[in-house]
Amino acid sequence: MSRKFLSLQNIEKRFEIPSKDDYIAVTDVNLDIRENEIVSIIGHSGCGKSTLLNMISGLDMQSNGVILLENKHIEGPGPERAVVFQNHSLLPWLSVYDNIALAVKKVMPSLSKSEVKARVEKFIKMVNLDAAKDKKPDEISGGMKQRVGIARALSIEPKVLLMDEPFGALDSLTRANLQEHLMRIQESVKNTVIIITHDIDEAVLLSDRVIMMTNGPSATVGEILEVNLERPRDRVSLQSDPEYIRCREAILEFLYKKFAKEDE
Repeated sequence: MSRKFLSLQNIEKRFEIPSKDDYIAVTDVNLDIRENEIVSIIGHSGCGKSTLLNMISGLDMQSNGVILLENKHIEGPGPERAVVFQNHSLLPWLSVYDNIALAVKKVMPSLSKSEVKARVEKFIKMVNLDAAKDKKPDEISGGMKQRVGIARALSIEPKVLLMDEPFGALDSLTRANLQEHLMRIQESVKNTVIIITHDIDEAVLLSDRVIMMTNGPSATVGEILEVNLERPRDRVSLQSDPEYIRCREAILEFLYKKFAKEDE
């Protein structure tokens, strides 16, 4: 079993609201994540999934509790954690190659020009974008843009890859293709991946564990599901796999019976 190396301890996040009580987004979150593990966080809208991701990334700070990566406090953003957002966030005036090279040069300033080139081309190849490396973002599809975002994040060799609904805006076929890319890449680079998702099938297909959040406000970890499926995984054969079916039904049970979202 891989060792745990990312730990969330008694995490709470409050937002101050003028002339009102504080809004408590998440509370009493305790979670240990292992090295080289793929974890999905799933729950209804407003359950604090993205809030947790932002605190792990260091883009926002918790109100109470501590987050440790390899026993060191997370106190802000750092190159050991990279984020892939639902919006690819590419610079439109730069090519695919230059968008990735910019990140590499920023995080690894000691690399020579040839070393930067080798690193950028390695990750462009990893996401199968060799033919598009000189194109600008408006010349490629949405799925290709997300692949650039993944390549850019991986190019700085993060220990933790954080993904906030990275495939949510894509059509189902493109989404499936990128899921396959992600599983293949993670098998190669062996880093920890944390994915925010609303998609039950995506969570089971990709994950070693699924973290199920209770409803907000004051959301917390409700249940943690172990997904005991060997890798590599094939989405077609899994459809009739008893473990896949068990996991899918467990998440459905949690989300739509134990914590069904109330009508607004």
